[in-house]
Amino acid sequence: MKENGLLLVNLGSPRSTSVADVRQYLAEFLGDPNVIEMPRWFWKPILHGMILRLRPAKSAQLYREIWTDAGSPLIVHTYNLTKKVRTLLPDWEVAMAMTYGQPTIAGQITKLQQKCHHITVLPLFPHYSKSTTKSIIDQVAAVAPNATIIKRFGGDDAYIALLVNRINQLWTAGDYDQLFVSYHGVPVSMIKRGDPYQDETMVTSRKLQAALTLTSDKIKFTYQSRFGPTPWLQPYLHESLVQAADAGIRKVLLACPSFTADCLETLHENGIENKANFLAHGGQTLDLVPALNDDAEFAQYIAHLVQIYK
Repeated sequence: MKENGLLLVNLGSPRSTSVADVRQYLAEFLGDPNVIEMPRWFWKPILHGMILRLRPAKSAQLYREIWTDAGSPLIVHTYNLTKKVRTLLPDWEVAMAMTYGQPTIAGQITKLQQKCHHITVLPLFPHYSKSTTKSIIDQVAAVAPNATIIKRFGGDDAYIALLVNRINQLWTAGDYDQLFVSYHGVPVSMIKRGDPYQDETMVTSRKLQAALTLTSDKIKFTYQSRFGPTPWLQPYLHESLVQAADAGIRKVLLACPSFTADCLETLHENGIENKANFLAHGGQTLDLVPALNDDAEFAQYIAHLVQIYK
């Protein structure tokens, strides 16, 4: 039996692009009270009576447009990253899990408990939020209350350096007017109740601003992926892109530091929907900075990080 085990956890994905599988995934995801904070008596009828009747077919089509021969991009990237980290940590048992869908956190931890004495869990979310990291903490606590959980790394200088290197490579190779940096949004109400997510993204923004070789007028920080009618963190990416196009910005490079693996939000929302909207308003180019995905240097970063916390 090995001394240490590592579980890398990402958000999750439907098993396939079928409407039934997408419905099952959305039911689990949107049924999490850490994600939707409305009272259960109010939210459940909306979720099961309306959203899960209408949204799965539309979402299934979106997933089909980004699906690969190997499956869900997020699952594939996380699987490949896990393999690389495992190679870098030969004395550890290394596995992956998803907050929603398969493989489950509980199932993977149970397997690790049979192979190692101590488990470290790394949520692949750089910034802590109740809507992401807290759900992982809750699931881990139910089966391994003594596990070590690394709750954040978005302000880590080594992580910032990975982002800066990737952005600079593309910026210098292109002829862009502006860099957009977009984080996944959360409801303003969640921040008002003490969630540290906004503060943590602002730390990342300040460090990126200081490390990048760009003047402040060349960088725009935004939030994306708003769900529902309530206010979320602003400025909103889609509105900011339109404003940029209207102001004469023609070529944009877009980086998304809160996404460690490319997924529906980066590949479709940004690479297809937001790009089309920007071009429709006069923009000429919107290129995405790929997420770190299974980059070898990202795998090395993770291997180093978890050994600090073990």
